[in-house]
Amino acid sequence: MGSHLCDRLIKDGHDVLCVDNFFTGSKTNIAHLMGKTHFELMRHDVTFPLYVEVNQIFNLACPASPVFYQQDPVQTTKTSVHGAINMLGLAKRVRAKILQASTSEVYGDPEVHPQPEAYWGKVNPIGFRSCYDEGKRCAETLFFDYWRQHQLQIKVVRIFNTYGPRMQPNDGRVVSNFIMQALSNEDITIYGSGEQTRSFCYVTDLIEAMVRTMNTGPDFTGPVNIGNPVEFTMIELAELVLRLTRSKSKLIFKELPQDDPKQRKPDIQVATNKLDWAPKVSLNDGLLETVNFFKKNYFN
Repeated sequence: MGSHLCDRLIKDGHDVLCVDNFFTGSKTNIAHLMGKTHFELMRHDVTFPLYVEVNQIFNLACPASPVFYQQDPVQTTKTSVHGAINMLGLAKRVRAKILQASTSEVYGDPEVHPQPEAYWGKVNPIGFRSCYDEGKRCAETLFFDYWRQHQLQIKVVRIFNTYGPRMQPNDGRVVSNFIMQALSNEDITIYGSGEQTRSFCYVTDLIEAMVRTMNTGPDFTGPVNIGNPVEFTMIELAELVLRLTRSKSKLIFKELPQDDPKQRKPDIQVATNKLDWAPKVSLNDGLLETVNFFKKNYFN
């Protein structure tokens, strides 16, 4: 997501400082930007303070896939919590507007469907996913406390399953998993019955919503759900991937991981009303672009 955001901001005429420790990010995703006049890269971990001069901050820092965020759960929590404190401290020093990339995981395994921003969620605070879920929830708390206490201009977006080119092939998320398995003609692994649902938002739609959120006035803080409200079961997703890749892979079923949500679908009325935004890219078209990216980069 960060590389696509950099592309968009440069296209819009901004000078961009990209900050990454490359724990999960890849330099290849921004290689085409290196050397451009309006782009600068800094290797830095947001769990440490950052001293730069900026007027907008997009805080996207944190591994987002279960495979990566469970490798070092303490560091995952620190990235969300210490990272938020440091980025909010930076925003306070330079009076910058700051956006937090939160997540639909703040809703946990929801009892309300679809999930509106007013829903407080159902989250296990001591499970394997808690380092991510609770880290992001705490980051939101910090953002709103800085807004109330220091009158900081904050924006909070809750991102629902996003996919697209430049995803890591081994990040363990369902779209990349299914595509890599299908292109390799390996069995496609479905956890649980396959009837659990997700709503998939193509990356360019997400970036459009993030930019629109950042450009709102001081009266709008969010949180605002950003995602595609069209819901698919895991079986439906797998079958679509099989069709687009023309794969001979078979579906196999394994036990559902602990605390894995059964349903995920955003209520996007706030985004529609406040941002005049709705996703435009269909799952079929977005998956086709993503499949072509994986073919070109990993199967040539």
